[in-house]
Amino acid sequence: MSDSPVDHRPHAIVIGSGFGGLAAAVRLGAKGYRVTVLEALDAPGGRAYVFRQDGFTFDAGPTIVTAPYLFEELWTLCGRRMADDVELRSLDPFYNIRFDDGEVFTYSGDQDRMRAEVARFEPGDVAGFDRFMLASHEIYRTAFEKLADHPFHEAWTLLREGVDLVRLGGLTSVYSKVSSFFRNEKLRTVFSFHPLLIGGNPFTTTSFYCLIAHLERTFGVHFAVGGTGRLVAGLVGLIDGQGGRLRCNAQVDAILVEDGRTTGVRLTGGEQIRADIVVSNADVAWTYGHLLGHHKRRRWTDRKLARAKYSMSLFVWYFGTNRRYDDVYHHTIMMGPRYRELLGDIFLRKHLSDDFSLYLHRPSASDPSLAPAGCDAFYVLSPVPHLGSGIDWRERAEPYRRLIQQYLESTLLPGLGEALVTQRMMTPLDFRDRLLSVNGAAFALEPQLLQSAYFRPHNKSEEVRGLYLVGAGTHPGAGMPGVLCSARVLDKLIPSVAGPVVPGG
Repeated sequence: MSDSPVDHRPHAIVIGSGFGGLAAAVRLGAKGYRVTVLEALDAPGGRAYVFRQDGFTFDAGPTIVTAPYLFEELWTLCGRRMADDVELRSLDPFYNIRFDDGEVFTYSGDQDRMRAEVARFEPGDVAGFDRFMLASHEIYRTAFEKLADHPFHEAWTLLREGVDLVRLGGLTSVYSKVSSFFRNEKLRTVFSFHPLLIGGNPFTTTSFYCLIAHLERTFGVHFAVGGTGRLVAGLVGLIDGQGGRLRCNAQVDAILVEDGRTTGVRLTGGEQIRADIVVSNADVAWTYGHLLGHHKRRRWTDRKLARAKYSMSLFVWYFGTNRRYDDVYHHTIMMGPRYRELLGDIFLRKHLSDDFSLYLHRPSASDPSLAPAGCDAFYVLSPVPHLGSGIDWRERAEPYRRLIQQYLESTLLPGLGEALVTQRMMTPLDFRDRLLSVNGAAFALEPQLLQSAYFRPHNKSEEVRGLYLVGAGTHPGAGMPGVLCSARVLDKLIPSVAGPVVPGG
């Protein structure tokens, strides 16, 4: 009986199996590394975890798939076709935006239909819409195509690109930029809310994020048949095919450092795993404040982390009904009676309001397999202050859920209370305790100008050699395209392994 062949490839550890970590693992495997992904939870995905209960399938977090080519190229790196493992289906329209008075803006990628929608709200803003889309395209070409997967760990990069970034309006907010093109207040809301999808306040987030309008128009909005978890499972399959390994229930307690260089990690049970490089897909503040808490840091000190501005958190209610609501679309953005004032409560005053704006997700509208026959699967997401607010979610969660249920019953989901057959909640406490996100922030650091690009934690750690960062808290930021691009940055930072690649062992 012969022993299994020994794998002599250099070892890379990836901490966390969110989309950033899984994409990093695939890219490192393609470069010739033997990869081990360590996940604290009992299944992969991180924020893209999947809950299954009572015959319903609930994607825990991300559901809007844009820039699918960023996923497809991971399959290509492995010599495979994404379509063989995951079916992505485009949505038309992208989503409905419902205002508190019942008026609905139908948002799509078709320019003529979009012009008609704009004209319904304000005929005089159609020309402004055309100019806005041109501006969005110009920002996209520089801030996304050129810089999203470019390392920003050296100051000269900022100096070289700074002129263009300022010229494109990086010193202004998304809302201010949008307002220069639209006079109608509802249209200003329609075209400025996108930063909320990545944890940013439209009134303070740099206008670079106006690029999302062009990104969606170019690549569309898609969903994964079977749920976003199918993408997670597909990526895990790629890693396995490269000879990599995923270990769940393996929480990292510390990143080990000798002579200023990482040598591996220590798990909470005391096990030490050696590695040539470590990539952290954990929350950046947790990475520096806890996993490197024992190591003297020059930039991301405890004081610096305490003074950083963190994104909002989220309250998410997952629920299933014993009836279908076929007049409710797959993606619905429900705007409350206040916009600027509500965002001020969330981001500035850290106050939990009695009103809210919501994202209602009904995946069974497009994929009935996610719910039992004749039933519907939903989640509704409400942006809320992070835990720096002092809100006691152990007391406030159920009353807040009831407020949301009442609002949904009075608007889109009549009879909801009687139709409920299963439910669960996620609060900022879950983001802190389950996902190890400092302050329970749902998207790590807030995407403000002075926390973007060079000013964000670098993909190549400033503190420890051989340590790299991917995910929402590093460059370029949160959202599926952002975290996938953060893994793409590693291609420019980590050299391929010399010599033949021998998977397995």
